[in-house]
Amino acid sequence: MNTHTITDPSALLDERFRAAIIAAVPEFDPSRINTSITASRQPKFGDFQCNAAMGIAKRVGKQPREVAAAIVANLDVAGIASPITEADIAGPGFINITLLPEALAASLDALDSPQLGIPIPAQPKTIVVDVCGVNLAKQMHVGHLRSTVLGDAIARLNERAGHRVKRQSHVGDWGLPIAMVVEKLIELEDSGKSTDTITLDTLNTYYKSAQEKCKGEHTAHKAIIKYGSHPKALAECELRIEDADAAMKRAKSRLVALQSGDQRSVAVWQRIYDTTMTECLATCKRLNANITDEHSAGESTYRDELVGIVDDLVSRNIAEEDDGALIVRVDGIKAPCIIRKRDGGFLYATTDLAAIKRRVEKLEGDTVVYSVDSRQALHFKQVFGVARKAGYDLKSDGTQANLVHAAFGTIMGDDGKPFKSRSGGTAKLSDLLDEAVTRANASVAEKNPDMPDSERGPIAEAVAIAAIKYADLSNESIKDYVFNFDRMLAFEGDTGPYLLYALVRISSIFRKANESGIDTKGAMAAPFMLNDPAEKALALAILRYPRTLNGASEAFEPNRLCAFAYDLASSFSSFFDKCPVLHNDDAASQASRLRLCDLAGRVLRDALGTLGIPTVERM
Repeated sequence: MNTHTITDPSALLDERFRAAIIAAVPEFDPSRINTSITASRQPKFGDFQCNAAMGIAKRVGKQPREVAAAIVANLDVAGIASPITEADIAGPGFINITLLPEALAASLDALDSPQLGIPIPAQPKTIVVDVCGVNLAKQMHVGHLRSTVLGDAIARLNERAGHRVKRQSHVGDWGLPIAMVVEKLIELEDSGKSTDTITLDTLNTYYKSAQEKCKGEHTAHKAIIKYGSHPKALAECELRIEDADAAMKRAKSRLVALQSGDQRSVAVWQRIYDTTMTECLATCKRLNANITDEHSAGESTYRDELVGIVDDLVSRNIAEEDDGALIVRVDGIKAPCIIRKRDGGFLYATTDLAAIKRRVEKLEGDTVVYSVDSRQALHFKQVFGVARKAGYDLKSDGTQANLVHAAFGTIMGDDGKPFKSRSGGTAKLSDLLDEAVTRANASVAEKNPDMPDSERGPIAEAVAIAAIKYADLSNESIKDYVFNFDRMLAFEGDTGPYLLYALVRISSIFRKANESGIDTKGAMAAPFMLNDPAEKALALAILRYPRTLNGASEAFEPNRLCAFAYDLASSFSSFFDKCPVLHNDDAASQASRLRLCDLAGRVLRDALGTLGIPTVERM
């Protein structure tokens, strides 16, 4: 194999060590080999470490150092690393590996291309990603942050890995709650009030009041009957129940009118839809999330498919009646999946089954990913189980699509409880972004008091969005995390602003170099000279990019790419402190370092772009 085409030394080392293990321990099952090639935590002992001997020794009944010695005896690392002998075996069987400078430089040369070492798949997959999922007449709140930025990052990761990605925003735009709001607006219009310029905040208020109006006090009524109360209290309670029942009846009638295509009902619904989506999509754009109206797949678009789904499940004896409802039993899950209520109404599960069928059959999804709250885990186990039982996950060639619930945890406040606004209610997402921008603006102004407002404003916006998105994406998705403005907006540590600052430093180097007349363009063809440990460490950090990105896309885990970006920025910071670039009298070394800076900047910028994190040139 030509080592000059390898951009990730660990991949080539994995291949060589695998061959050595097969030769050294022929009795060990080759399919179970894990070479455990990892970056060394102590560079003085080498660049990488093979930790395979301990696990293999345990399974074949030998001493780890004996297995390690046999591996070394059969190992060929010519052209990649310095010769490895038994002297390089440490502790219970760790094998230390030191890369050859020329091999490291060759790997950097191979990665230094527009594709940055990311391989183009021979057979790209179609990945359908369920993302965002807002509800009509309701503002986006803090709970929408994760489904939006995580879903968008998963989509971007797979796009960058070379796959076809189709985003689907499952908008809650149908059903009785929406009919309640439609009815409310029509009542206002009938009373002579105009609703032409209605705002989403007002719609949000109407949504809550309509639901409250339709909620009868039946529990209170039962308590009064059982325990007794003043006749006036009973009369008032019954009057409220009567009003609520009447409101519910009107809402149900409006739903029927809406479902049958009544012109006025549909027109009002469309106004609610347009008002909601205009604002919500503007928030998505502000979050630098690639979610537009073309990605919207509202529940209303499935309404004509639900009867067919239920009829199909019944006709094939997959669904069964239970106490008037229709259910499907799923192996391994105690609770059945309800697909139609006793009153004939459909549920989220019915719509999600229609969505899976469409995403596999019409969108031709090889993998369908749902970026949805972990509290919906049971729901998706049920729905996926029903889809598999019914064959809704079968592609046109008869193979199964992969159904994935990329679950995420909850955003918590400093009190350890789900994050709330200062007033104690659910925090509106746009308010959260506004506060982050205000704080970032103050921080940028403090560092650059002479910067004009026209320049500082866009920078503060980018820093704030980068801070919020990185804080969310850098955590393991399934885990809860604490939302803390001070921590996420810090310019030091594992934060979005710290990564942006690394890019700003690189831009500053090239700006100053060009001002000084240094041939930066010519430096891009200079050979890499990796003599200083900090240069080598930065090179190794850069070379981990292709494997990290592909691993993150395959596992649907953006946090892996965040960890890479932080490690790269930290390695650059150490390099910046220890290796002078512009104040360097050696022209060859200066050119090499300029090229290394450029490559580090391009990789870091590409990684942040893949995560959907905005960048800046100055801070």
